[in-house]
Parts: sequence; structure tokens; C-alpha cells
Amino acid sequence: MSARYDAIGEGYASRRVEDPTLAARIAAALGDARTICNVGAGTGNYEPRDRTVLAVEPSEVMNAQRPADRPAIRGSADALPLFDASVDACMTVLSLHHWHPHAARGVAEMCRVARDTVVIATIDPRVCGRMWLLRDYLHEVREMDDRIFPVPEVLVGWLDRPARIEVVPVRRDTPDASLMSFWAHPERVLDPVARAATSGFARQPADVVERVVAAVREDLASGAWDARNGELRALESYDAGLRLVVAHRDQGESATSRS
Repeated sequence: MSARYDAIGEGYASRRVEDPTLAARIAAALGDARTICNVGAGTGNYEPRDRTVLAVEPSEVMNAQRPADRPAIRGSADALPLFDASVDACMTVLSLHHWHPHAARGVAEMCRVARDTVVIATIDPRVCGRMWLLRDYLHEVREMDDRIFPVPEVLVGWLDRPARIEVVPVRRDTPDASLMSFWAHPERVLDPVARAATSGFARQPADVVERVVAAVREDLASGAWDARNGELRALESYDAGLRLVVAHRDQGESATSRS
């Protein structure tokens, strides 16, 4: 993960701006936790500003883009540099797929250090794979996601405490320009800066990216994209597969799903 984001992380903070809806959902999931470990913390998005946060991030390039008053500890998810039960809660946001093939170990580490709450923002690859970009053009990312993203039900099984699964629709106007945000903005495929802010595109060889860009450009110009997907233009939000897995020791309920 360190090497990957040292290579593709430049300028990440300018495109991947915290989405207020997701931030509010994460804050609510954290409840009254006062000390929080953020694993794969990146540039610091989604970290509560009114609590004590211990950020863990392996990439120096990402760490350099964090606010000066919120530096991260250099470390990886599969060996968190914290004692057992040393924080109230542990969180990670759209980082789990970069832990592959050690994701289960990373989740176990989150459970080890968190006294109560574990919050994981992740993607259900079965749902994300139905989005037009992965369904019709970027098959390589769909196939990769199927390999590296544990489905939420498997993720719940890795946790040592009761958990729930929440559906988090992605708004059209989200400032967090992840690959999921492309559902509403096919023109972003043509923008090299937008593509570079997504690990999905950044992990593909040049010939794959060029093929996808050419195909989307042609279909936008001919109207073929709108003929297949034009109804998306009228939506304000869309289920692109974003999920929030929330676990509490005292939750006392089995895994459920809600939006």
C-alpha cells in the first residue's frame, strides 16, 4: 500500500475532498468514542476534528498532504502500532481493498485495539460492478474488485462483535471524486486528473485506460451512452456500492442492512 500511494498519491487531497454526508454517517457510527484510530488514514478525510485521533498511514506521500497539526504514524493495517484495547474506536475509510491479501488480519487488528466500536467504509463489489463504467467499459476493475474487496457479509464475519451493514448512496454533487462518483459524470473518464484520483484507474496499464477513454468518448459523442444510461442524468443520488459496516461490543443485535 505504501509503494502504491507513494506512486499515485500526488495531488490526492485536491480531488478526494471529504463528503459531508459520509462524514456525518461515520461520526454518528462512532457515537461517543473520544479516542479513535484511523487506519489507512490517507490525507485525513473523515477524521472527527473534535476528538483525539491516532492516524496510521504507510505512505509518506499521503502523510505529506495531511494538515500540519494532524500527522500520521507510519504503520500498516496488519500490524497496528498500538496496544490492545488502547482506543475507544477504530475506523477506516475506503482503504480495506489496499490491504489485500491481508484484509482479514487488518480487521482483526482493528478489533484488537478498539475497546468498543469498529467502523469500516468499504464497497460491495457486487453492487459497484453493476455501475455503467465497470459493467460496460472497465471490466478489469470489476474483476479486480471481485478479488480484493471482501463482500460486507464476509467482513461482518471477520469481526469479533455484533455488526450492521448500512447502505450509503453517493450523491451527484459529492466532492469526494472516487470512482463511485463517476456514476453521474461520465465526462470525468476523459479527464486525466479525475482518473488519477482513483486507484481503480491508476492501477490499470496505459493500454486499458486508453481503450476505456476512447470508448467512452465515442459513446458520449454519438449519444450511445445517453441511450443506455440517460436516466441517471435525472438522479440526485445512486447506490454505487458504498457501505458502512458498524460494530459495537454492546450493540446486542445481529447484522442488518439499512439505508
